[in-house]
Amino acid sequence: MAEVRLTGVRKSFGAVEVLKGVDLSIADGEFVVFVGPSGCGKSTLLRTIAGLEETTDGDIEIGGRRVNDLSPSDRGIAMVFQSYALYPHMSVRENMAFGLKLAKTDKAEIDRRVNAAAETLNITDYLDRKPKALSGGQRQRVAIGRAIVREPQVFLFDEPLSNLDAALRVRMRYEFASLHQRLQTTMIYVTHDQVEAMTLADRIVVLSAGRIEQVGAPMELYEHPRNLFVAEFIGSPKMNLIPAVVVEASATGAVVRTSAGETLRADVDASRAKAGDPVTLGIRPEHLALEGDGGRIATTAAFVETLGNATYAYVRHPDVEDTLTVQMSGDVRPTTGDALNLIVPAARAHLFDAEGEAFRRL
Repeated sequence: MAEVRLTGVRKSFGAVEVLKGVDLSIADGEFVVFVGPSGCGKSTLLRTIAGLEETTDGDIEIGGRRVNDLSPSDRGIAMVFQSYALYPHMSVRENMAFGLKLAKTDKAEIDRRVNAAAETLNITDYLDRKPKALSGGQRQRVAIGRAIVREPQVFLFDEPLSNLDAALRVRMRYEFASLHQRLQTTMIYVTHDQVEAMTLADRIVVLSAGRIEQVGAPMELYEHPRNLFVAEFIGSPKMNLIPAVVVEASATGAVVRTSAGETLRADVDASRAKAGDPVTLGIRPEHLALEGDGGRIATTAAFVETLGNATYAYVRHPDVEDTLTVQMSGDVRPTTGDALNLIVPAARAHLFDAEGEAFRRL
């Protein structure tokens, strides 16, 4: 059993509180990804679980055992960093076996574990090579293999793909997903790349300023963000946000009006809102349309990207300081300066109150 439970975890560096009371339960065998902007505390939280940082307050349990006072080597974890940290003078086999040798593990057992890990990661043919003879992806597999041979209860990954090029990151995402399916071991993964989070995670933990903003399955966060922070952070391109004022509000929907006089509807439970309340209407780029049912907003194309399979138009609206983003089919190709009357479908619209909290979508 390798459930990870955090209760009221706090971490301060001097007068600066980085983690501000984190409560989280990670199930045995679950793949959980921590995401958030730089400085949000995601790597500090991971290092605290690993024992590389001491908690200022709160409890950490791994497999039902409180580990606050245990060293990293006694916590049943293995950690993989963005730096491969391989010994250049050692072969792949020697790098993977090094930790086991230090622990005075039996040679036959070391060979068994190294060979099993190499087979799992498809690096058996590289066992006698030195790291300099390997590609970046192969080196990362060796670093993962070094963690696997320890047979930990929990794997911790700290931005392991950030040093790889874009094409290799795509391949390694697939390999991480396959590895988790094969090992069925609890994995906690830190990244700033939400594509990694959306494609790998059973659940995503969104952090901001040392606090958890929302925890949920990738599509749950995408379709039902709890607040404006999560709405903007999850999704690429990010959600479009338009300031408005409530005209009508009920448990079955809300009608809002922009300062440009456009009337829009959102299918949300707006029973706690009242006419005159300031709100923010959100709509994802792929949900804005050129035709169909819904309220309309008048925009002008400021810049257009044609990518073959998709066209992205960055449009100006009088109520929005920056541009709005519209994702269209690749065969739709507006030009800069075109007037675009965009439809906002009520069923796709999100609505947030003045404090940034979301109204529940119906």
